Amino acid sequence: MDRVKKTRVLEKTGRRSRAVRSPARFAISLSPLLHPSRFLSFIRNINSLTTLTLSLPKTHTIFQPLRYFKSHPRSSNFIYSKEKMAVEITQFLLAAQSADTKVRTDAEGKLRQFQEQNLPGFLLSLSLELSNDGKPMESRRLAGIVLKNSLDAKDATTKEHLVQQWMSNDAPFRSQVKGLLLNTLGSSVPEAGHTAAQVIAKIASIEIPRKEWPELIGSLLGNMTQQDKPASLKQATLEALGYVCEEISHNDLVQDEVNSVLTAVVQGMNVTEQSSVRLAAATALYNALDFAQTNFENEMERNYIMKVVCETAMAKESDVRQAAFECLVSIASTYYDVLEPYMQTLFELTANAVKGDEEGVALQAIEFWSSICDEEIDLQDFESGDSYPHSRFIEKALSLLVPMLLETLLKQDEDQDQEDGIWNLAMAGGTCLGLVARTVGDAIVPLVMPFVQDNISKPDWRSREAATYAFGSILEGPSVEKLSPMVISALDFLLNAMKDQNSHVKDTTAWTLSRIFELLHSPATGFSVISPANLQRVMVVLLESIKDSPNVAEKVCGAIYFLAQGYEGFETGSSVLTPYLPDIITALISTAERTDANDTKLRSAAYETLNEVVRCSNIAESSQLIAQLLPVIMNKLGQTIELQILSSDDREKQGDLQALLCGVMQVIIQKLSGTDVTKHVILQAADQIMVLFLKVFACRSSTVHEEAMLAIGALAYGTGPQFEKYMPEFYKYLEMGLQNFEEYQVCSISVGVVGDICRALDDKMLPYCDNIMTLLLKDLSSGDLHRSVKPPIFSCFGDVALAIGEHFEKYVSYAVPMMQGAAEVCAQIDNTDEEMVEYGNQLKRSIFEAYSGILQGFKSSKAEIMLPHAPHLLKFIEVVVKDANRDESVVRAAVAVLGDLADALGPNVKVLFKDMAFCSEFLGECLQSEDEQLKETATWTQGMIGRVFSVRG
Repeated sequence: MDRVKKTRVLEKTGRRSRAVRSPARFAISLSPLLHPSRFLSFIRNINSLTTLTLSLPKTHTIFQPLRYFKSHPRSSNFIYSKEKMAVEITQFLLAAQSADTKVRTDAEGKLRQFQEQNLPGFLLSLSLELSNDGKPMESRRLAGIVLKNSLDAKDATTKEHLVQQWMSNDAPFRSQVKGLLLNTLGSSVPEAGHTAAQVIAKIASIEIPRKEWPELIGSLLGNMTQQDKPASLKQATLEALGYVCEEISHNDLVQDEVNSVLTAVVQGMNVTEQSSVRLAAATALYNALDFAQTNFENEMERNYIMKVVCETAMAKESDVRQAAFECLVSIASTYYDVLEPYMQTLFELTANAVKGDEEGVALQAIEFWSSICDEEIDLQDFESGDSYPHSRFIEKALSLLVPMLLETLLKQDEDQDQEDGIWNLAMAGGTCLGLVARTVGDAIVPLVMPFVQDNISKPDWRSREAATYAFGSILEGPSVEKLSPMVISALDFLLNAMKDQNSHVKDTTAWTLSRIFELLHSPATGFSVISPANLQRVMVVLLESIKDSPNVAEKVCGAIYFLAQGYEGFETGSSVLTPYLPDIITALISTAERTDANDTKLRSAAYETLNEVVRCSNIAESSQLIAQLLPVIMNKLGQTIELQILSSDDREKQGDLQALLCGVMQVIIQKLSGTDVTKHVILQAADQIMVLFLKVFACRSSTVHEEAMLAIGALAYGTGPQFEKYMPEFYKYLEMGLQNFEEYQVCSISVGVVGDICRALDDKMLPYCDNIMTLLLKDLSSGDLHRSVKPPIFSCFGDVALAIGEHFEKYVSYAVPMMQGAAEVCAQIDNTDEEMVEYGNQLKRSIFEAYSGILQGFKSSKAEIMLPHAPHLLKFIEVVVKDANRDESVVRAAVAVLGDLADALGPNVKVLFKDMAFCSEFLGECLQSEDEQLKETATWTQGMIGRVFSVRG
């Protein structure tokens, strides 16, 4: 899991991520002489070259063999061969970091030449450079970076290529490189040892899962057990152990190895060790905790680990303390069920850290309690009734924990609302307070409200802001009955606070109002703090406050967003907002055009809020207003096409603005197309709209604009068969999107648009189907395309089949085997991996949707085509029905395709249904569901199967 900082903006929009260790600890630092842009350019070139074939013609090279390596103390096992000859590259590594463009380009070219002609020699030379203490640190550093990037990449396809490339080297050569790296751990230059530890972990991530390098753990542990080893070696070794544990799965090590690793790591945290060693050990333990399941089940071993971690949390050095608290955060999440005996000690440690330690340590101490909340919230979500199988740590600590958190709210930074990425005690404390509220519900209210009442009117802005933040943080968790009286009474006060002299107070007040509207404003459910009596005052304040500073205006946009959303689905009440829509829309458009914001966040917030206002409006009352908005947005989109583009930055800004405006266009098109009364507006403007979208596509030569593609999908729905006339011009962009593997979200959206167009055109789609089906089948076969795109492709098969009916016959021999192969993949998914389970459910649902579309497409004329495939489909349905991990969407799709099979094939499948006893049980389960739509589908399916058996034959 990526470890990133939380921000107040994320928390205030309801999204939260862990505040954890800075990633800088894990990165190889760049030389101050190497400008980042030059470095990135060089590394990109290096990485791109790894995909080239190595069978290039041998030419004379300017690199000279490293003759002196025969006597080098770390190269006693050097193997000379024509292919793997190491060469002297120091001067070129240094020159590649030169500020002189010609010198730098020259050096990069020579390094590329070496890599192209002799990759093993290139890797060996890098390893030797890194291992040689006589070399400049600048060249060693770059050698380590290039070596690491020759073994790993973010892109999955590139990474697999690099893995295969490394494993294609013979074992003696790989052993030689690994030996050099292991020796480098003992370098007198700590940075070299640190770099070597990272490279060792990358190789381990390749080889250990393949049962290679079995001696690695033993070699590393040997560095820790010998008494005469220097501290720098222990530190680098612990770093290597930690990185290895981070890179590999816990299944890759046997328990004896895990025990040895944990022993070495925990011993490295001993108070007698140097602080650098303790820090490396604590970091290694953090990475090794996933491996320690068996050890935490053993009370004696668990007690020892917890004792050492708690002692380390009181170390003299703050970075060591922080690393220990990071371990405690991870333990809280991973081993919650065994924490009971240690909680008193842990509370004292965390309380002391929050009250008096350095901010980095205090943040981790708060994160410990946030993690406990996460676990207890999850337990409550998964269990029913009042007897949750958890220890209720938050409830037990509540009276002490809440005051501690409230005190942190007073420790704000002056610029916390002006800059992204700021994360401080006040933000962390408020986040944790919100999680506590979700954990204990009503019990938190009497503990927080005295703090709010005592501080809300104080002259000190910090007190007012803290009180407001506390109030907003506890609005999710307690019951409506508990919250509604105090929220109703506080609403007027909060509206007045939008005129506070301090920007921080106004920022937090606007956020609190948005929380109130999000959580306590839902007329459709029968409760809202907003009434016709107070709505006017609310709107006056919001429309005035949206003119405030950008950070305040952004939060006001959020308040308007949730205010409008609250009226969704309540047709009678929705008209209450209608009189304010002209002013709201005008204010949002003006806000989007403001020039005083430093970035595009305010503009994005304004347009996204406009989308929600339009989406949730009462179309019967606001149709004319929305119809008038359409040409306004079209004009703005047209203006973006005329923007002068002088740089890549200009191009990016143009693209971002076009995306926002296309998003608004999509919502307007969907809204006006939704009723017969207003559909004519879209039909009349469709030609102009399509011309605009095509011009947007033309602004980007190589990629398809996601938002424009989504808007075109909406236009296809709105115009129906008339969309046919746009296909000749639009098809090339659709094809481009379907081939865009790199920006896979664009590819996924393009697949969805194919479905939209199929539903709009029906058999008029036929001229394009050969090419589209070829591209879809190619996408499915590609290992380069992100897996998330593949389920929508199967669903798209169903859309195409429904559109063209019997003409889908020529694709069956290609599409159905793909579907059957995907069904087999579903059976092999690791059910212990939540992400894979979710993906498996997406895949199952999409396969069912594909079968449903094909069966219904053939129903009227060529249903018998699918008869040979019916047994496999029924067996797949049975397997899925018996899968405990199936979700509701899969159940709905399964029961629907069961009905489609019976409906399309009729008596031909009577024998198959007789042998499928699971059907009755499955339908019975669906008929008992509380989901009315599922019950309706199950009733229809039951009727279709009944009809199969009612026909004689």
